Amino acid sequence: MIAASYPTTLDRRGIVMLALGHLLNDVNQGAVSALLPFLVAQRDLSYTAASGIVLAATLISGLLQPLLGIISDRRPLPWLIPLGMFLGGFGIALAGLVPDYGFIIASVIISGAGVAAFHPESYRFANYVSRQQRGRGMSIFNVGGNLGFALGPALITTAVLWLGLAGTWVMALPATIYALLLWRELPRFNHFRPANRSGKTATADATTDWSAFIRLTIVIVLRTALYYGLLAFVPAYLIKVRGLPIVEANSHLTLISIAGAIGTLLAGAMSDRFGRKRILVTALAVLPILMIIFLNTNGFISSVILALAGMATAAAFTVGIVMGQEYAAANLGVASGVTTGAAIGLGGLASPLLGRVADVSGLPTVLLILTMLPVIALVIAITLPKPNK
Repeated sequence: MIAASYPTTLDRRGIVMLALGHLLNDVNQGAVSALLPFLVAQRDLSYTAASGIVLAATLISGLLQPLLGIISDRRPLPWLIPLGMFLGGFGIALAGLVPDYGFIIASVIISGAGVAAFHPESYRFANYVSRQQRGRGMSIFNVGGNLGFALGPALITTAVLWLGLAGTWVMALPATIYALLLWRELPRFNHFRPANRSGKTATADATTDWSAFIRLTIVIVLRTALYYGLLAFVPAYLIKVRGLPIVEANSHLTLISIAGAIGTLLAGAMSDRFGRKRILVTALAVLPILMIIFLNTNGFISSVILALAGMATAAAFTVGIVMGQEYAAANLGVASGVTTGAAIGLGGLASPLLGRVADVSGLPTVLLILTMLPVIALVIAITLPKPNK
C-alpha cells in the first residue's frame, strides 16, 4: 500500500536545499533598498524616482506571485524555481550597469519577476519535502528567506563599495551557480509529490476551503501591516518620543529581525505538536499585550518586550502560510502566491497610510493603531476551522 509506506518525516536534504535557495533568492529582494542611495548619488535620481524603483519591484512581485500560483496549480512548473532565482540575480546585476532610469526600472522589474517566480513552486515543494512535519519544514524554509532579505543590503553595499556601481554584477554569480544546482535537483524534488492509492498525486483528492482561506488571508494582511509598521515607525518613535540616538534606535530593527527568526523556528515545531490554529491564536493574543507593555516601559525591559513582539509576529506569519496551504490543499500554488505575495503586498501598503497618520496625529497614535491590528486579526482567527493535515 503506497499510503502505508509513505515516509512522514521531513527530508533534510530537500528542505536545506530549498531553504538555501530561498536565502539566495531573497538576497536580491533585500538588495533593492540598499542600492537606492548609490543610484541617487551616481545616476542623479530624485528621491521620488528612487521610491519608484522600490514600488516597481514590490508591485511586480505582489501581482505576479498569485498569477503564477494559479497557473502552476493547473500545470506544475518546477523549472520556475531555478529560472526565478537566476532572473532575480541577473536583474539586480543589470541595475548598476545600465545607463538611465528607464533601464534601471526594467532591470528591477526583471529581478522582481524572478523573485516572484521562485516563490509559489518553491513553497509547494517545501510543503512536499516536509511531509507530515510541515510546520517545522516551512519554518526552516522561511528562515532562509528571512536571512536572505537581511543579508541582501550587506552584500550589495560591499560589492558597490569595492567595485563601484558596476559591481552589482556580483549579484548574478550566486544566483546563477545555485540555479544550476537546483535545476539538477528538480528530478529528486518531483519524487516527493505525495501519491494516493491510485498512483495520482495526492492533490487530485484534495479540497480547498475558500471561506477559511480568505479569512486567513485577511489575518496575514493585518499581521503584515503590523510587521511593516513596526519596522517603519518604532525607530522613529524611539528617537522622537523617547530621545534615543539614531544608532541605538535602529539597532531595534536588528533585534526584531533576530527575534523573528527565532520565532519562526519555534512556531514551526510547536505548530506540528500543538496544532496550527492554537499557535496562531496564541501569537495574535499576546501581541496587543506586548505592544501595551512596550508603550509603557523603557530601557532593557522595553527592548525585551519588543523582541517578544517580533517573535510573535513572525510566528503568526509562518503558521499562517502553512495553514493557507492546508486550507487550499487543492490549490497549493494559489495558496503560496497569495499568502507570500498579494497578502504581503496589501499589508505593506498600510505603511504610507500610517505615515500620514503620523504626520497629522503623531507617532504615539500610530503605535496605538498597530496595537489594535492584532486584535482584529485575533477575532477573525478565532473563527477559522482546524486545518486538515
